[in-house]
Amino acid sequence: MGKSRPKTVHRPKALEARRPNEIYSWDITYLLSALRGQYFYLYMFLDIFSRKIVGWRVHESESMALSSVLLAEICAAEGIDMNQLTLHADNGGPMKGATMLVTMQKLGIMPSFSRPSVSDDNPFSESLFKTLKYCPLYPSKPFTSIEDASIWVEAFVTWYNGEHLHSGIKFVTPNARHAGADIEILNNRNIVYAAAKLKNPQRWSNKTRNWERIETVKLNHLKEESKSATTACSRLAS
Repeated sequence: MGKSRPKTVHRPKALEARRPNEIYSWDITYLLSALRGQYFYLYMFLDIFSRKIVGWRVHESESMALSSVLLAEICAAEGIDMNQLTLHADNGGPMKGATMLVTMQKLGIMPSFSRPSVSDDNPFSESLFKTLKYCPLYPSKPFTSIEDASIWVEAFVTWYNGEHLHSGIKFVTPNARHAGADIEILNNRNIVYAAAKLKNPQRWSNKTRNWERIETVKLNHLKEESKSATTACSRLAS
């Protein structure tokens, strides 16, 4: 018998978000526990348009049931209607399990999945976890308990959503973009920069910085750029 041909795995469908609560990305990452060989699991959902962390939980295990409960809570808090949201995830069990898929069907959420073992298909969640774990204030020692881990993550999320000037959305906060407040912020920046150039033209060799709002965020396009946010989160300590 001849050798079987390797299975062709197609790239996920290209998606575009033009407003908040249209496309979410989610994943689970490990948090080291003080107990040797044990981990805690951070579930985190991100709105790719605004970069807002819309929901998270720390648990002792990976579970379809736990992710389903969290998703339902997020949809209720964000007022998600039927057939409004697409949810992108990796191919792991908690993402593709029957319980999660049934929950998504009941909530009218359209699924999108990465190719197996291809992290670049889920770049927004990968970038978020890199920001979290490379934050200067990420603990150098393992978390002693779920409560300990949850307290730290809650502080990180508060900083990330409300204070972090995200480079991927023109240096506004995820909360501001999620609420639409970034429109006025960016318009004001354009006015300030134009006035500064008019007042001191000799200081400007070219055009002022482009503060035009990013109206479309793409996922799984061939030329998509995935840059990890590296802004230090030192203000998290305050």
